Amino acid sequence: VQLQASGGGLVQPGGSLRLSCAASGWTSDYYAIAWFRQAPGQEREGVACLTNGEGYTYYAESVKARFTISRDNAKNTVYHLQMNSLKPEDTAVYYCATTRGICGTYYYTRRFDYWGQGTLVTVSS
Repeated sequence: VQLQASGGGLVQPGGSLRLSCAASGWTSDYYAIAWFRQAPGQEREGVACLTNGEGYTYYAESVKARFTISRDNAKNTVYHLQMNSLKPEDTAVYYCATTRGICGTYYYTRRFDYWGQGTLVTVSS
């Protein structure tokens, strides 16, 4: 399984950005796709998770109502993280990751077997 993340960049506070993660190699329909982020000097944290084939989504409290994880309607192995109302504290390297099975409420404690390269998101004026 391979993941290719893209879409990072510099955005002003209050702005929006969409990250994408192209997944290839899965032979199962049920797998979890998640976004994590890591800011300088901080631990990695789970941002959002979606279970392919199920549709349930989970979000960190800090991003609820601002971020949306979804599967691309046209390309069903591409996943997006739409980020709105961005704040300086959202600045981090964002990673997409995937593993067999479902997300679950505590997805961020699970081991994810496959990771994409990080993409840097900088929120600054």
